Amino acid sequence: MKTISLVLLAFAASSGAFAPSAVPSRTFVTKLHSTPSKSAAQVAAEIDADDARVQVPGQLPKLKNNLYDENEKFKEDEDWITENVPGKIVLSELELAAQVTALSKLEEKWRKESLQREYDEQRLLGFTQQAEMYNGRFAMFFLVVGLLTEYWTGFTIPGQIEEMLRVVGIIEPS
Repeated sequence: MKTISLVLLAFAASSGAFAPSAVPSRTFVTKLHSTPSKSAAQVAAEIDADDARVQVPGQLPKLKNNLYDENEKFKEDEDWITENVPGKIVLSELELAAQVTALSKLEEKWRKESLQREYDEQRLLGFTQQAEMYNGRFAMFFLVVGLLTEYWTGFTIPGQIEEMLRVVGIIEPS
């Protein structure tokens, strides 16, 4: 249950549910960047200009490139409500900062786990899953080769090893 709550909290933070706004009434309104009269280059320049603004120390980070404003899209719908929404929670700046801090810690933890997993997957030497798999395959291959050689030549597997050591010169011929 705790994991599900953390995942939901991370999703809500990434979707902008906890984004602070400059509007003092605590309604979350975002600026629409895409309008039909602007070219793509103008919209990109406008977004870059918004992203380049220096944040005040201690202020929560703003959302980047939020191009979708539900209130503007559904303003003509009579069922669309923006005030007294059931389940809507108004959080103080301190609570928002605590959530951002907690989410940043989770992001850092998951980033480290991802980097460790990538490192383990790319490792070639040592006791890795890939090395154990190759070791098992080679052992089965050479066991089959040894059994087939024993069947065709009559030499047992220890006899084959002894013959190989004599040919290499480790054991002196008798």
